[in-house]
Amino acid sequence: MDLNYGKTCDIPAIAGEPAVAIDHLNFTYPDAANPALHDISLTVEKGEKVALVGPNGAGKSTLIKLIAGLEPAPPGKIRVYGNPVGDCHHKVAYVPQRGDVDWRFPVSVRQVVMMGRYVHIGWFNRAGLEDRAAVQRALDMMELTDLADRQIGELSGGQQQRVMLARSLAHEADLLLMDEPLNNLDVRTQESIFDVMDHLADAGRTLIVSTHDLGVLPMHFTRAIFLDKEIVADGPPKEVLTARTLLRAYGVHIHDHEGIWDNGIAAQHPH
Repeated sequence: MDLNYGKTCDIPAIAGEPAVAIDHLNFTYPDAANPALHDISLTVEKGEKVALVGPNGAGKSTLIKLIAGLEPAPPGKIRVYGNPVGDCHHKVAYVPQRGDVDWRFPVSVRQVVMMGRYVHIGWFNRAGLEDRAAVQRALDMMELTDLADRQIGELSGGQQQRVMLARSLAHEADLLLMDEPLNNLDVRTQESIFDVMDHLADAGRTLIVSTHDLGVLPMHFTRAIFLDKEIVADGPPKEVLTARTLLRAYGVHIHDHEGIWDNGIAAQHPH
């Protein structure tokens, strides 16, 4: 159950550097016939809320894992706060897709959230007052205090997703990487996650979130990046969400008349 990193470090951010800088990144999985990502170049500034969107297999999860240091990026192609990717994890928190986690693992909600502190205290050191306080703040923020002693496999899907977000909050990272955190969640849970995302962005944190829900982009993100193994479009959501972009990214035609296309949010109606 890969729930966090196992070493501590305190390499500081380099002053004036962006949260993420990627320079002509290409990536192919071992034994794969085709690249997962091709010629990706982008810069994400501190405090941005970036949505990664695109069809299945577009490379969204791959890109997030590369930034998180969970896949071996080519040397020098990705820098996080000016440092080589994976050089230090204390500034980066990763929220995996719920399906990537073994929820049968015999740990409680509080224990999972405490795993967010291991990057600071190490796997074999005891948690201190500051660590326990950070965990409690995360539990309170995600409304999980009453469930803190429950085994994670006993929770609903929405509760499990809130646990993973609470773990990242306890990490107190500056960059949060979230892979499809909104999938199959009820509206109330989605809104609670958006509230937390807004709170983090207001505090200067940076968020990169993969999602299939195009309707939430203009309301909850400052920037959208369309991926299809390469960058199809990149900019403010209302400028990126165009019929031409979606045709290229998803292979569907979008009507842009009779009210179907409104304020950059598309109702997809293939011809």
